[in-house]
Amino acid sequence: MTSRPAEPDRIRPDEAAASADSSTETSYAPFAHLTAPNAALYRQVMRVFLLAKERFAVHLRPEDVHAALPSEHRPAAPDAVVKALDSLVGWGNLRADPDTSRVTAVEDFYRRRFIYQLTQAGEAAEQALSVYDEALGRRGALQAVALHDIVTQLRALLVIAAEHEEGEPDPAKAHLALSTLTNRFEALAENARAFMGSLQRTIDLHGVEVEVFLAYKDRLIQYLERFIQDLITLGGRIARLIGELEEQGRVGVLLRLAAAREAADAAPDEAESAEARARARWAAKWAGLSAWFVSADGRESQARLLRGRALGAIPQLLAVVRQLNERRAGRSDRSADFRTLARWFAEAPDAEARHRLWRAAFGLYPARHLTVDADTLADRAARPVAASTPWAEAEPLRISPQLRRTGSYERRGKPRKVQDRSEQRRLLAEIAAKQAAEIAAARARLATDGTTRLSALGELDPMAFGLFLRLLGDALATWRPGMTTTVTTSNDGTMDIRLTALDDGTTAEVRTPGGVFRGPDHLVEITDLTAGVPAREAR
Repeated sequence: MTSRPAEPDRIRPDEAAASADSSTETSYAPFAHLTAPNAALYRQVMRVFLLAKERFAVHLRPEDVHAALPSEHRPAAPDAVVKALDSLVGWGNLRADPDTSRVTAVEDFYRRRFIYQLTQAGEAAEQALSVYDEALGRRGALQAVALHDIVTQLRALLVIAAEHEEGEPDPAKAHLALSTLTNRFEALAENARAFMGSLQRTIDLHGVEVEVFLAYKDRLIQYLERFIQDLITLGGRIARLIGELEEQGRVGVLLRLAAAREAADAAPDEAESAEARARARWAAKWAGLSAWFVSADGRESQARLLRGRALGAIPQLLAVVRQLNERRAGRSDRSADFRTLARWFAEAPDAEARHRLWRAAFGLYPARHLTVDADTLADRAARPVAASTPWAEAEPLRISPQLRRTGSYERRGKPRKVQDRSEQRRLLAEIAAKQAAEIAAARARLATDGTTRLSALGELDPMAFGLFLRLLGDALATWRPGMTTTVTTSNDGTMDIRLTALDDGTTAEVRTPGGVFRGPDHLVEITDLTAGVPAREAR
């Protein structure tokens, strides 16, 4: 067609993220949504894109994002989601591309329609935030099973090292045993650090409900006692096994074999230094394992420190429980307070003393300064009253009788009459019926009796021409390279259109009161799907 739509507006970052501060201009701009207003909505929108990517969905439309948001974070108006998407585009978390797949009319080319997808920077930022959230919520555990696994792997290393006396040990066995040993040890150490940190927060009652703590403390104490017992028995055994491996340089041979096996896969330009780096890395891991279980001169092992810290946590937990029980036993009893107050009233010597006790106990005083009118302001301007004047000594305000009687200055009148809107409803019904009739006439005008050429449609009125443009847009939206025929249904499901390209080079003209629509001629077949359907059902 010769009618060429205008190029859709592009999203400009300065328009999409006008509220972002100067920090968004740095390389950390994808993190700017964390401190912006509506940060919770931005996080949920980015989570929708991550979940969509796991389902191999690359592009999302604003309505897709709005529907996928959790109900508690879903805005009532879809425009709020569009604004959030534009802001994320401005920060570099998302990319916006023109959405031309849903253009159904010429005027739709002038509207901004975009589809959105994650950028590499936005995905990296969300992955970093996921790691942060996971580490922040980690509680850790004291893994007694890991201690048994460490004993098993150390014994396996002793068996492998004994093969050195008969010949060269198997490098694969040595490397596998050392890898399993260090992985279990690193998990044990990391979980122990996380657990002791969360245990201290529990003891300090930071973010812990008292009732939950009281129900949890018995199981926690039993858990600590069981781990301490395993650490005492297995820790000494692990220390002895480490000492046996370090005798006569046995562990050095195993570390050398593991480093050589890792360096075998190094790149050619790094082959010379790869084994040395791997050997240093394995030596550091073994030194950490040894320092964790074996004490040296002037330095206690980490296992001993952990055992002491866990032992010290038990009396601290019991002390917290004792404080909570004391706090509960000494809490205020309101009924006892009222009985004491009643006794004080009974023991008061006179009425004046009872009034003073009433004011001291409840602080209820008569309200004297309820409002200020024009006469009061004029009187106060003529005779100012110091702010330090006690209210009992100040001149009282005059209250209108109506305020004293009704509690309000407003005079209540008759309620407004209910308006009769039957005439407006009748007019709206007539307009709706007229529009439905015009649309039905336009569908009947466009419906073809079989296949015909576009050039044979003749002149169309504005209503029929608008419907024709929407049908033509629906058909062209499904057109793909190499196709010669397409069949589609209108968005409202009322009409079918079959469009077939011609190769004779002819031009079709469709005349309207507003001008002439020209373009390559096609074979077209338009079917009115509402033909024979009652008007109420067609609407």
